[in-house]
Amino acid sequence: MELVALQINAGPEWQANQARLAELLQQLPTQRPLLVLLPENVAVFGRKSAIQAVAEPLGEGPIQAQFSQWAKEHNIWLVVGSLPTRIEHSERLHATSLVYNERGEQVAHYHKLHLFDVDVADVQGRYRESDSYAPGNKVCVIDSPFGRLGLSICYDLRFATLYRALRDQGADILLVPAAFTRVTGEAHWQPLLQARAIENQCYVVAAGLYGEQGKRPTWGHSMIISPWGDIECCLPEGEGLVSTPIDTKRLADIRRQMPVAQHGRLSAVWRDNEY
Repeated sequence: MELVALQINAGPEWQANQARLAELLQQLPTQRPLLVLLPENVAVFGRKSAIQAVAEPLGEGPIQAQFSQWAKEHNIWLVVGSLPTRIEHSERLHATSLVYNERGEQVAHYHKLHLFDVDVADVQGRYRESDSYAPGNKVCVIDSPFGRLGLSICYDLRFATLYRALRDQGADILLVPAAFTRVTGEAHWQPLLQARAIENQCYVVAAGLYGEQGKRPTWGHSMIISPWGDIECCLPEGEGLVSTPIDTKRLADIRRQMPVAQHGRLSAVWRDNEY
C-alpha cells in the first residue's frame, strides 16, 4: 500500500488546472492499492468570481465527474483537497474535501471547519475566507484499504483538538491538503505537521499548492510524515509528487510501545473539577 501527495501550481482556470492534473497523474507509482491526496483549491485558485464559477452541488457537476473518472481510470483512492460546493439558499460555499474509491464512487466528504480569516505579513496582507465560505460542523473519519482516514483542510492544521477527535475516532492516516501562504508555511508548516503526527501517532499526508497567483504566494513543501514524526519524503518546490509505502507494523508497534491515546487524563481532570 502506498501514499502519494501531489503538488501543483493551480490557477484561476479549471481547464488549465485539469490539463496539468491529468499530466501529473500519469506519473503515479505503479503499486496498488494507492491513495493520492491533491491540494486544497486544486480545481481553481483565485478570485471570488472564479471560485463561484466552478462551484457545484455536492455529488453533482462536471468537475466532480472528472475526479471520479480519474479515480476509476487510475485505479486509485483519490482525495480532492478541496472543491467549492454550493449551499442551498446561501451565497456562501463550503470548502469541501472529496474522497473517491478506486471504482470512482464518492464515498465521503468533509466541509472545512476552520476558516482562514487572518492578517499575514505578505503582499496580500489580508485574508478573509469567510467572505466566500461557510464553516462545516462535522469531523470525518472513514474506512479505507489503507486504514482509517481522518480528513482536514489547511488552516485546520493549527487546531490540535480536531486531530485528537480524528484519532479518538480511530484515524490511522491524517490528510492535510493545503494552500499555505509562503510566510506562514516557512514559519509553521513542517513543525505543525510533525506535531500532529507525533501526538496522534498517525501517518500525515500533506499536499500543498506551490507557486504564486496574483498577490498570493503559496509554500509547497508537500510531504509525508511517519507516526514517529520522521519526514519520509518532501517536495519543497515545483510541481510533482512524493510517495511512500505504509508500514502498518511500525504504526502498531509505536502505539503499543507508547500508548498515549490510553494515557490521556485531561478529560478526567475536567470532569472531576466540573469545568
